[in-house]
Amino acid sequence: MSRIGKKPVAIPAGVKVSVKDGVVTAEGKEKLTLVLPKLVDVEITDTEVVVKQQKETLDSSAMQGLTRALIQNMVTGLSVGFKKELQIIGVGYKAQVQGSKLVLNLGYSHTIEYQIPKGLTIAMGENNTIIITGADKQMVGQAAATIRGYRPPEPYKGKGIRYVDEHVTIKEGKTVG
Repeated sequence: MSRIGKKPVAIPAGVKVSVKDGVVTAEGKEKLTLVLPKLVDVEITDTEVVVKQQKETLDSSAMQGLTRALIQNMVTGLSVGFKKELQIIGVGYKAQVQGSKLVLNLGYSHTIEYQIPKGLTIAMGENNTIIITGADKQMVGQAAATIRGYRPPEPYKGKGIRYVDEHVTIKEGKTVG
């Protein structure tokens, strides 16, 4: 039985959660939806959401924990939001936001234009830092991973795009001797 799935999800002020036809909808600043798996049911009161299993099986227990975590992420995203920070390291590497695009100069012969998805906000911070914010945790993480993938940090000088809290181990180069 899922220990995480048994915990109720508290609904903060300013967020409204409803379920209809197997789809959970959370509304706040934005609107997020989640299609329920077939093995779980959702009960909503004024202050909390409870995810229950239809049958006592391992699969339904796993789906209960997953569904509860996804609903918790929806509620947290609408009340607080999610944020990822990327740091660009390298001489001549830079980024700038132009309208609905993020333009990256990463040492290639061309610039890379990343179309900012609807529902996300990308801003530039100090020291070539890209700040990605949004209500959908999966979308924020995917955008950060996509941008990082354009120039991952290389192991000899550490140049590239990395998460702010990421540690890159620098390898020792070849020595002549």
